[in-house]
Amino acid sequence: MMKAVHFGAGNIGRGFIGSLLHHSGYAVTFVDVNKTLVQALREKKSYEVVFIDEQDGREVISGVSALDAGEEQAVIEAIVKADLITTAVFVTMLDHIAGAIVKGLRERIKKNQKPLHIMACENAINASSVLKAAVYRQLTPAEQQAVEGVIGFPNVAIDRQAINRQQGEITTAYVERFYEMTVNESQLIDGIKPLQNVSYVRDLEPYIERKLFLVNAAHAITAYMGYLYQCATIQQALEQPEILTVVNRALAETACLLQVKHGFSPVELQTYIQTLLRRFANPLLSDQIARVARSPLRKLGMNERLVGPARQLLARNLPAEYVSMGIAAALLYDAEQDEEAEQLQIYLRDNGLEQTLLHYSGLDKEEPLLNLIKAKLDELRKLTGRTGRI
Repeated sequence: MMKAVHFGAGNIGRGFIGSLLHHSGYAVTFVDVNKTLVQALREKKSYEVVFIDEQDGREVISGVSALDAGEEQAVIEAIVKADLITTAVFVTMLDHIAGAIVKGLRERIKKNQKPLHIMACENAINASSVLKAAVYRQLTPAEQQAVEGVIGFPNVAIDRQAINRQQGEITTAYVERFYEMTVNESQLIDGIKPLQNVSYVRDLEPYIERKLFLVNAAHAITAYMGYLYQCATIQQALEQPEILTVVNRALAETACLLQVKHGFSPVELQTYIQTLLRRFANPLLSDQIARVARSPLRKLGMNERLVGPARQLLARNLPAEYVSMGIAAALLYDAEQDEEAEQLQIYLRDNGLEQTLLHYSGLDKEEPLLNLIKAKLDELRKLTGRTGRI
């Protein structure tokens, strides 16, 4: 049986990537910092995936093992023998795990010259390329040459919702039944397709942007608008007509961009939108606003889910009224338990809107988007009575 090493044994790691690896014929070794979870997986050698839907389906993923991230030599040995390496650790942690991968690759190139793919399955743009850059920074030029053409870092676009549910076995993962993974076929070594039941495409950008500008943008807008209207969950937010209208109209704007830029058909995009709204509205998910809204600074980045499509729409003389309202809602997000929200509000207070958007989003006062965001901020303040803490 083929062997896979997967970094990150969280809900997505187990419920999505681990399941996908299992069904593609891999024996999976999880690497994680959660000692309790690692010990439970090690003892059980299996875990259950529960699908959060009315059918209450479930499956058992067997033949798994687990390593504590601190077991350096064992992790190295697993990398040497692996047929595939995957991650689901959050993109901000890729630098951290790069060191362990580097140590494993140094031993591997001495003992095993079989092609190896390393796939960062993160909710971020070109995460595998980010991981490759972090790995290559720690390799010598000679080591880089040795792994080039043997170790591939194909980028992927992923989509599946998971929730943390504190009941039953610690190893049980709770995910929605829907999933999607698209792999950049042009970055594969020797044309080897390492996973089954995924899509392979020659150009990943359209699919990355479809996910980012539809799924991620709509999720973020729902969360920030929901926060302003004092909703606890995404499901509650979408029950508010005012919020659902904003989300639907923002989706119409970003769908127009995807149609013009990438050639997706209107019918295809509408089907995609209807599916994602059904997924978001799933009452069994009970997805907390605080979880989806967290990390606003990252989500306000120039090429991220809100500012990215808004800038591209305006550059093509297309409307961006409701995506801009989502940006304004994010700027009013002032949850005290969120460190990035605190940081954002302090920066706004001390530096003003223009400097804040220059600093975090790369906008300057000459861009038409800035005035649009200002107008939407005023509109939201009047509608909701919320001003942020600025």
